[in-house]
Amino acid sequence: MSRAPVNQYDAYHAHVYFDAHTLAFATELCQRIANEFSLEVGRIHQKPVGPHTRWSCQVKFTHADFDRFIPWLERHRGTLSVLVHADTGDDLADHTTHAYWLGEAVALNVQMFK
Repeated sequence: MSRAPVNQYDAYHAHVYFDAHTLAFATELCQRIANEFSLEVGRIHQKPVGPHTRWSCQVKFTHADFDRFIPWLERHRGTLSVLVHADTGDDLADHTTHAYWLGEAVALNVQMFK
């Protein structure tokens, strides 16, 4: 069981994970995030990127956005898994000890940070 996200850092990333079957839903979700929250939404990566072992899209947000954005994301993510992590500059800690999951946890390749 994963821990619920807690708003205790200044900056965050959310990584929305998807595959070929959920690509359209994920694309629409990320467009809604950009439109409804005016957050910085990255590209829709249709390949693993960095430590992410599945296709993903990154959303950058802050402490001020957290309490409104995270509950909305939990309600609207459908069956997609979402990694929510702090952006402190310590990539290993951010993707492990500072990480929370909405939905099923996805294996990450954190060896690149060691």
